[in-house]
Amino acid sequence: MSPTSDGGGTHAAHGENKSAGQYFDAAIGLLERVRDEERDAIAAAATAIADTVESGGRLFAFGAGHSSLAAQDVVYRAGGLALMNLLAVPGVVGVDIMPATLGSALERVDGLAAAVLDTSPAKPGDVLVIISLSGRNALPVEMALHARALGLKVIGVTSVVYATETRSRHVSGTFLKDHCDIVLDSKIAVGDAELTADGVAAPFGPASGVVTNALLQATMAAAAGELASRGFDPPMLRSGNVDGGHEWNGRVFEEYGDRIFYRR
Repeated sequence: MSPTSDGGGTHAAHGENKSAGQYFDAAIGLLERVRDEERDAIAAAATAIADTVESGGRLFAFGAGHSSLAAQDVVYRAGGLALMNLLAVPGVVGVDIMPATLGSALERVDGLAAAVLDTSPAKPGDVLVIISLSGRNALPVEMALHARALGLKVIGVTSVVYATETRSRHVSGTFLKDHCDIVLDSKIAVGDAELTADGVAAPFGPASGVVTNALLQATMAAAAGELASRGFDPPMLRSGNVDGGHEWNGRVFEEYGDRIFYRR
């Protein structure tokens, strides 16, 4: 029997399933679009971050549910800015809460964001990156509203199309994008599923994770480049899995310890 034979017609021949390739094509197309269309917004966000680092401020990132994964990816990250801190809201960071649907429910609770911000170390002049694919739930909208009221600069990472094709769940009827100093548009279609296929009842292949992570990492890279162009050595972390990495990071932690909160 050959390696590609199904032996009875029950298995597809190797290579016939095109969905993986279609997913890569869709994700690459979105990445190229974001690179080209969000160039100015990325530059503006990078400048805001660089200004905050240079002036002695702190950086925070927040996301709920799967959006929290992108926030976590820029915190304590090899090759990333050491000053980026996770602003965590209990119960909505990731899908480790049981049942997972509780995390989604908490995103719709009024007052939660204000309580978290008021007890956080964030101060006027700091930067808060808020990640929410839809930008429609109460938590990210309230987070942006309250952060700006406290004097923070807000960078929103969202898909702007949701504001025209869905309804806000915040009492104001507004979306995250309406309360940000800078908006990075991920261009993700409503529903976050790039593929359809015969025999699959629902659209599938979410690309928001790939695109949002890349968008944020590009912004962090641009911020590091901006700081370097000013003659300011950006406080970057190195991998602990390379020789000298832990020692390098230890020196960064010592120098910038008053602006790093994930070690306390």
